[in-house]
Amino acid sequence: MRDTVTIDQIEMLLKNEYGDPHSVLGLHIISKGGDRCAVVRELIPGAVSIDIKDNNTGCVFSMEKIHDDGFFAAVIPDRDEYFPYSLSVDFGNGNIWETPDQYTFEPTVTDYDRYLFGQGTNYGIYNILGAHIKTIDSVEGAAFAVWAPNARSVSVVGDFNMWDSRRSQMRLLKESGIWEIFIPGVKENDKYKFRVKDFRGNVTDKSDPYGTFMELRPNTASVVHDIHTYEFNDAEWMSYRSGHERYDRPVNIYEVHMGSWRRVGNEDRFMTYREAADMLVKYVKDMGYTHIEFMPLSEHPFDGSWGYQVIGYYAPTSRYGAPEDFMYLVDMCHQNGIGVIMDWVPAHFPKDSSGLARFDGTALYEHEDSRIGEHQEWGTYIFNYGRNEVKNFLIANAVYWLKEYHIDGLRVDAVASMLYLDYCREEGQWLPNKYGGRENLEAVEFIKHLNSIIRKKFPGVMMMAEESTSWEGVTRDTEFNGLGFTFKWDMGWMNDFLSYIKKETVYRKYHHNYLTFSMMYNYNENFILVLSHDEVVHMKGAMIYKVPGDLWQKSANLRVSYGFMYGHPGKKLLFMGNEIGQFSEWSEARSLDWHLLQYDTHRRLQDYMKDLNHFYLKHPAMWKRDFNPDGFEWIDCDDSSRSIVSFERRCEDEKLTIICNFTEAAYDDFRQGVFDEGLYTEVFNSDDIKYGGTGRINKGTLSADKIQCARAHNSINIKLPPLGFVILKKVQ
Repeated sequence: MRDTVTIDQIEMLLKNEYGDPHSVLGLHIISKGGDRCAVVRELIPGAVSIDIKDNNTGCVFSMEKIHDDGFFAAVIPDRDEYFPYSLSVDFGNGNIWETPDQYTFEPTVTDYDRYLFGQGTNYGIYNILGAHIKTIDSVEGAAFAVWAPNARSVSVVGDFNMWDSRRSQMRLLKESGIWEIFIPGVKENDKYKFRVKDFRGNVTDKSDPYGTFMELRPNTASVVHDIHTYEFNDAEWMSYRSGHERYDRPVNIYEVHMGSWRRVGNEDRFMTYREAADMLVKYVKDMGYTHIEFMPLSEHPFDGSWGYQVIGYYAPTSRYGAPEDFMYLVDMCHQNGIGVIMDWVPAHFPKDSSGLARFDGTALYEHEDSRIGEHQEWGTYIFNYGRNEVKNFLIANAVYWLKEYHIDGLRVDAVASMLYLDYCREEGQWLPNKYGGRENLEAVEFIKHLNSIIRKKFPGVMMMAEESTSWEGVTRDTEFNGLGFTFKWDMGWMNDFLSYIKKETVYRKYHHNYLTFSMMYNYNENFILVLSHDEVVHMKGAMIYKVPGDLWQKSANLRVSYGFMYGHPGKKLLFMGNEIGQFSEWSEARSLDWHLLQYDTHRRLQDYMKDLNHFYLKHPAMWKRDFNPDGFEWIDCDDSSRSIVSFERRCEDEKLTIICNFTEAAYDDFRQGVFDEGLYTEVFNSDDIKYGGTGRINKGTLSADKIQCARAHNSINIKLPPLGFVILKKVQ
């Protein structure tokens, strides 16, 4: 038996340095002494003895231990073809393990799958790579596959093989760089990692890049998990979504950090996905938001990263439950008419040793040169968008969340950092593209490819760019040389708007253009107006502290500010806590200050936001023509001395006149321009007593006179409240 294998082969297997263990281990038909026979070889460290049982005949053959570290072999004469068999492994003290031989199975990754992966177009690659429960030839187990082309060897280590890298060594599938093995007996919820030996001989345990579940941090093992057991009950929602774009629909998004929206119980623990399916969904529906946008829920080791430093791109974080629990949350959102958006991070990844960083000992997912491969400011690596397999990893990940979890949109983080090679870099710290420019041409093509695939496969899904520069065509179709996003965050509006409302009201007249400038470029892109988590952290202050005045003035300032935001063209996003006048800066480590709702000021602000949301939903003029110049017209954008703006929002169904007063001055006889003759009525007023206002509201009908006012040929006398937001509607 010893002459059927060389000592070099045994030593290489014992050192995890044999790239094709299947060619040595398992059953092989050989010629010995001129006769055909079968030889079976096994490497099972710790085994005292191993028997082979022929599953057809019941015959048992004992194996000889030919190396003290657990290498066994047996020659079975008169066998010239494969036969099914199992192993009976005795570890001593009555510990017997019965198992099929993992080295008798054909590769589970087809040539075609490998070809498409190499082309960067295998959008279902997550069904191939990773760990997948399978039954092959009536044998139950799991198929493992991982891309690590420059590794010297890769093994699967886990609960099922005592974390011994010699037990389940993988084979390299030719030039694809994919390592593969089917391991019988692996079951649901078994923990595992890939033990990678690089070309220098360094060994690192890696989480599965395609793993669908991970153990709770700070542990980083992947978990074998079948994500296809949950049955969604949202067919009506999904059917409607696929037939409707969101351009002419209401979109007002509630941005949520799952770990800090609300803590539960005396132990101040995280809310689970299933608890959120009750508490959060009820709250969002009651408040009148159309969508929840979750800050990143892909698995991440460090709470303080807020989810933006991902190591498990295909795994919803286990902090809040299992994958099917997250599916249940999405399902409940859909059944209650609420869309779900996920914050997605394809711009960079952390340097954690268990993650993607230097995965096979080389710059595999990232660039080797730090001038294009690292974000110095964030301490993270940048994806190599020019490598097909990396592009495939990311695009398939987007497909995965949209298809398997029914996610309705992805907010793509840090797009500007992807587009520019000199992003946050000084001269000499970056490399120009092949034309000498600063544009990252490979990232641009990746983004276009991504968005074209998503638009084709998932009509009605929203792709939203957090892009803070003036890059042209972010929301233009890729067919017309655009990036192909559905929406772009309007960071310019946000910066101008916050700069304005922070001013003492007496000084706002000197900065009136901060309110009006956004309409100069509003129709260049499809914008979302955002007041996100980024604006209430890092000593920036909570929204209620940004605005000046005493507590009443602060509340009134927020009411008129939010009103202006909702009246302005563009979809809307508001971060959690902003709707209740959260006092403290947001922290991922604690719950929102829900106790504030015992106080009138905060409860009334919440009521205001609830009514504003529902008013927004019910009035198509507020959203139907967000991206059509016909949907908006200034009535007066020049009244800087009084810090008042007014405009009309309109569609074929209705017209609304919106007035915003950004000072404490109140007017009992304010002449307000309107474009049409007729009768008007007030349909919304932020100064209503129920919101904590002074009660300066306009009752009954108001008749428009043929008196020119600003840009309108007609006008009405109204009461205009201090720091007030008023909406009039023509009724006759």
